[in-house]
Amino acid sequence: MTDVGAARSTRLQTIRDYIRWAVTRFQVAGLFYGHGSDNAWDEARQLVLGALHLPYEIADSYLDCRLEDDEHAHLQDLLARRIDDRVPTAYLLGEAWFCGLPFLVDERVLVPRSPIAELINSRFRPWLAAEPKRILDLCTGSGCIGIACAYEFLEAEVILGDLSFEALEVANQNIERHGIEDRVFTVQGDGFSGLPGQRFDLIVSNPPYVDAEDFADMPEEYQHEPALGLACGDDGLDLVRRMLAEAADHLNDNGVLIVEVGNSQVHVEALYPEVDFTWLDFQQGGHGVFLLPAKLCREHQALFRSRLK
Repeated sequence: MTDVGAARSTRLQTIRDYIRWAVTRFQVAGLFYGHGSDNAWDEARQLVLGALHLPYEIADSYLDCRLEDDEHAHLQDLLARRIDDRVPTAYLLGEAWFCGLPFLVDERVLVPRSPIAELINSRFRPWLAAEPKRILDLCTGSGCIGIACAYEFLEAEVILGDLSFEALEVANQNIERHGIEDRVFTVQGDGFSGLPGQRFDLIVSNPPYVDAEDFADMPEEYQHEPALGLACGDDGLDLVRRMLAEAADHLNDNGVLIVEVGNSQVHVEALYPEVDFTWLDFQQGGHGVFLLPAKLCREHQALFRSRLK
């Protein structure tokens, strides 16, 4: 076990002390970084400053401020849980950032980290024929993708769909937090089942897509996330198959379907070699996101239906 208290009783006095100590302990413990940072320094800074309700880009002089006893105790608890229990920092803080926006998160939802953020920030250029009036974020989790879309497309109605009632509780909290209850709504259902007859100009989804092999090999940090949001069958495509088979029925004529499948891209390409998926590139990292226009969804709908399990 990590004895943070012993370290505190000796020399940990300032914010800088805690960040430096955390970096060392994170390195020794061999933590995995994949929920908002990719290195020990950024992770330590995020956790320590976040726990103290201080901005990440704080002036360097503040790092030499000494801490109160209750702040020491709070940091000690969070650092021990991060190191010993491998709890992701976002869950420890109850908050994650996506597209420059803060979102409430806990273990009912995945920690936001999709490369789709880059598409949202570019307003999906050049893929949308016109400003979308209706947007669906399917498998929404915390609601981060759909809510970020609502910020970019101020006239759009946005639907956040998910199978998990618990996830939608978090999504509703985030809708309230951002004050967009007048045009962002949640719908519970398995895939498109909660949306009969509804059509959209943009359907974007980060569904569960991790195949059985990858799921078995995931670091401990991922064990704190809901398995329902990660694993989806031997090849990771149980839900994606159904989405493809039904998407044409829910897209307007010029609509677009965008789906993240990560490492399961190889399974998509193997399962549908006849389909001309557009695999999107990302300047800020990420892979395995495909785009299909409504026309191709309709053209291949019979094929997609024939390959349902």
